[in-house]
Amino acid sequence: MEKVANSDIISSPESTREYLQLHFQGLQREQFACLFLDTRHRVIALETLFQGTLNAATVHPREVVKQALALNAASLILCHNHPSGDPEPSQADIRITQRLKEALQLVDIQVLDHMIVGQGEILSMAEHGLV
Repeated sequence: MEKVANSDIISSPESTREYLQLHFQGLQREQFACLFLDTRHRVIALETLFQGTLNAATVHPREVVKQALALNAASLILCHNHPSGDPEPSQADIRITQRLKEALQLVDIQVLDHMIVGQGEILSMAEHGLV
């Protein structure tokens, strides 16, 4: 778990991109992480929850919900990398985003975005109307 200063506030997709660029830099395998936020969108933690292969990581909604509750998060930003470099979301990315959003809504935790880190570019699914 990567703890960050409570004063760090996520206020836009641009500020999220800055956080994520360093976290995913140089990874050769797909990793799925969550940026857990409090009620004022201050960062609680950035945690890698799942590690996969070159082009896939299995994500279990139960584990995401469990960790969000353990950290008392009010909202979160889903994020993962595409080692291929292309940040375009796959159909699997879109499906897991919706499943996580539905699961987290049951416990009043809001999914603000799902960001995909490619080579030199980070795509915000919220900016593309996919969250």
